[in-house]
Amino acid sequence: MAIALPTLKAERTINVASIVSVCGSCGTKNRIPGRHLADTGRCGNCKAALAPAGEPVESDEALFDEVVQSAKVPVLVDFWASWCGPCRMAAPEVHALANELRGQALVLKVDTDAHPRLAARFGVQSIPNFIVFQDGQPALQRAGAAPRSEMRRWLTEAAGSRMAP
Repeated sequence: MAIALPTLKAERTINVASIVSVCGSCGTKNRIPGRHLADTGRCGNCKAALAPAGEPVESDEALFDEVVQSAKVPVLVDFWASWCGPCRMAAPEVHALANELRGQALVLKVDTDAHPRLAARFGVQSIPNFIVFQDGQPALQRAGAAPRSEMRRWLTEAAGSRMAP
């Protein structure tokens, strides 16, 4: 039996940032804490396996802080805006990378128009802008669109020997 891939979306709540993963077997919505996005989980209803996040996750400040501070894997953060042409061109590569590195890395997307304080916190002045976090700290920052192979190299460098090449 194949593992059904979950549908992920950021839930906007005031004090708890969480992700909802819909079980591919029974359709139950399962709340996944940000710190467990890279883990294989179990459905609370039918106990079927829930695959780790394999797509970019839209992030607000609360979810960003939870994921970046608690992730056991590197986190690539894509700072973008809907009006940005290069951001739209990079989006398919970012999405493909998130799927390719499912369980080995996480990809967050931060809309700089919706969350300008978060962008300012990291000195983001041009977009797209990518920051790789490892152990809660920025390990690398790059501005401009890049191919998937380059983004993968950034994550591998940040993770050292903890990530498969």
